[in-house]
Amino acid sequence: MTQISILGCGWLGLPLAKALLENGCSVKGSTTSIDKLSVLENLGIRSFLIALESNSISGEIETFLEESKTLIIDIPPKLRGNSKEDFVGKINTLIPFIEKSLIENVLFVSSTSVYGDTSTTLNVTEETKPCPETESGKQLLRVEQLLQNNSNFKTTILRFGGLIGEDRHPIKFIAGRENLDHPESPINLIHQKDCIGIILKIMEQNCWNEIFNAVAPFHPSRETYYTQKAKDLNLALPKFNPKKHAVGKTILIGKIKTILNYTFTKPNL
Repeated sequence: MTQISILGCGWLGLPLAKALLENGCSVKGSTTSIDKLSVLENLGIRSFLIALESNSISGEIETFLEESKTLIIDIPPKLRGNSKEDFVGKINTLIPFIEKSLIENVLFVSSTSVYGDTSTTLNVTEETKPCPETESGKQLLRVEQLLQNNSNFKTTILRFGGLIGEDRHPIKFIAGRENLDHPESPINLIHQKDCIGIILKIMEQNCWNEIFNAVAPFHPSRETYYTQKAKDLNLALPKFNPKKHAVGKTILIGKIKTILNYTFTKPNL
């Protein structure tokens, strides 16, 4: 039975772990919440309480990695607001433990934020040079490079666009708001079901040492999409300011089509 370790059983990692179990895998999952340990165990996931710091790791990290050949890292950097987390330091602390383990393949969940928004390139592929503007994007890119440059294991980078799901959608945060910017910018979103589907496809096909952009092939303007979504959910309509215009970028997913031959479950979001 294939054993997989998932570092971060949160909004995406937990349902991913369930899907891997359904596919016949044995799964170890980590959390930073004591209360969540029993949730994982009740689902058949061997649970570990693990917290990464910039200079240490609390928890049984060696046992968590033991006997697994694949590690999925799904712990997004906490860099919003006044947070100054050293995400690069955390992964630097983790890497020696990966090197000492039997891990052969690492899948790192990253973000299209590594491309930034100032580029004049309208269509963004995996070959587009990253130019992150946010601190989160900068640290994600540095972590990507750290993992890819390590010859002790193979790393695949998965750059997701905005994450949505049955219980998570940005319209709930902008409904009824006014003076919103970038009305004509294209959306670059992906549903949780397709996030999981793409990860399963990568593992099924052993697509390592790759970089994949991952968004739904659906790019209406922000104003068009969010206005319609508000109507669909009977929410107050958001109002955009046409003077706050920016071209925006369209994330292209050619490699998901040509290499993985993946068919989206939620193509139109």
